[in-house]
Amino acid sequence: MKIKTDEIASVIKQEIQQFAAELEVSEVGRVVEVGDGIARIYGLAKAMAGELVEFQSEHGAVMGQVMNLEEDTVGCVIYGNYLHVKEGDIVRSTGRLLEVPVGEALLGRVVNPLGEPIDDGAAIEATQSAKVDIIAPGIAERQPVHEPLQTGIKAIDAMIPIGRGQRELIIGDRKTGKTAVAVDAIINQKQYWGTKDAVVCIYVAVGQKESTVAGVVETLKKNGAMDYTIVVNAGSSDPAPMQYIAPYTGCAMGEYFMWTGKQAGQTLSSGKPMPKHALCIYDDLSKQAVAYRQLSLLLRRPPGREAYPGDVFYLHSRLLERATKLSDENGAGSLTALPVIETQEGDVSAYIPTNVISITDGQIYLEPELFFAGTRPAINVGISVSRVGGNAQVKAIKKLAGSLRLDLAAARELEAFAQLGTELDPATQRQLDRGRRMSELLKQGQYTPFHVTDQVISIYAGTKGFLDDVAVKDVPAFEKGLLAYFQTSGKPVWDELNSKLALSDDLEKKLADAIRTFKTGWKK
Repeated sequence: MKIKTDEIASVIKQEIQQFAAELEVSEVGRVVEVGDGIARIYGLAKAMAGELVEFQSEHGAVMGQVMNLEEDTVGCVIYGNYLHVKEGDIVRSTGRLLEVPVGEALLGRVVNPLGEPIDDGAAIEATQSAKVDIIAPGIAERQPVHEPLQTGIKAIDAMIPIGRGQRELIIGDRKTGKTAVAVDAIINQKQYWGTKDAVVCIYVAVGQKESTVAGVVETLKKNGAMDYTIVVNAGSSDPAPMQYIAPYTGCAMGEYFMWTGKQAGQTLSSGKPMPKHALCIYDDLSKQAVAYRQLSLLLRRPPGREAYPGDVFYLHSRLLERATKLSDENGAGSLTALPVIETQEGDVSAYIPTNVISITDGQIYLEPELFFAGTRPAINVGISVSRVGGNAQVKAIKKLAGSLRLDLAAARELEAFAQLGTELDPATQRQLDRGRRMSELLKQGQYTPFHVTDQVISIYAGTKGFLDDVAVKDVPAFEKGLLAYFQTSGKPVWDELNSKLALSDDLEKKLADAIRTFKTGWKK
């Protein structure tokens, strides 16, 4: 019998191909350098930018991500404990991008930037995951911002309105109340929870002290806000790679809810309608930029202005571009972003602040001088702006807000003359007095957001002159009494205003009469 070598060769070849198809083939490299959350790997010739890799350390698998593609090596960032990775360790490519768990299971939890729980609670059993870094929806998939996102802060909702899908920067020096403004906005969403207007909140803490984040979580729990909030924490003691990806992780978790609007009729396990609106707070992006600078310099990328890499603008723009109001065809969901930036000595013209100002749709500037003078929240109305404006306001507030901003601006101009002891004519004096009372009216305690109807009543009373003969020091007491009156004797007017949220001539007359009635009794 003659042996046919070509037939044997083809059979062996087929067997090898079948065996290779059944095996999961992955590229393997070795660590040649490691330190400070960065590893340089030799041998991963086919690695892609952004690809996940797995370090086989003696302590178990550690995940990393490819950042630099060089001639002989690839530069990776390490997610997890980089001290477990040693030179010579084997590294495997995965062919995947970084993903984190998303969905309802994360509500009420504190997680790290990889979506792992760090609140001593049970393991998170999420059924879905989402890519951390994606391309933002295009213009065709969006629609203009037109729904208000109420923060519960009178000065913001009246003069610097935020819409669902907007990006509004909160900027100011250290200890001027930036986080307090953001937390107030989260607490105020409690009134919408369980309704079709429900908003899921994601608070991303980047480079904060653990005690600070624990304080925020405690405040949210005390106010019943953790039911609809996810906290993503990359603390100051966490490695730079974790601080770098934390905002993207929070954004991915918010996007899950934004896109659920497409599947109408979905509900939470509690039976409440599935929210399709999300609010992401990035506290703060200055520290993310510093973490990214650290990674970039360790990866030997060329430094530019203030030693930041050339793509530091892209770091924030690709994050904030993902905040949007989706079109009706896509379910009309929204993701609102409130990035926080810390300034040094009020320098808003520094590199990172100007970058983020140019990406966002307005800014809320918190001024140290106002803060120390007792104006809380310390919002500088002159520099603060919303580029969405009245489109994101209820009609009643929109009608009153124009004169409010003018009153405050005029009063601030006149303050300089008043300090010089200049004699003021009666009309100017009245304008100055009105401004002082309005400034007092806009002061607000921490973690006490106002219902939108209460805001309308307060601002109406101030702008229409009902406070002109009330002493400045008595304004808070007058306001408190007025709002209490509208929950008792004036409740019918409050209910009508709450249902319409617009001031018709008839309703305005009822409101004015009710304020006069209260004022007569209050004086007695």
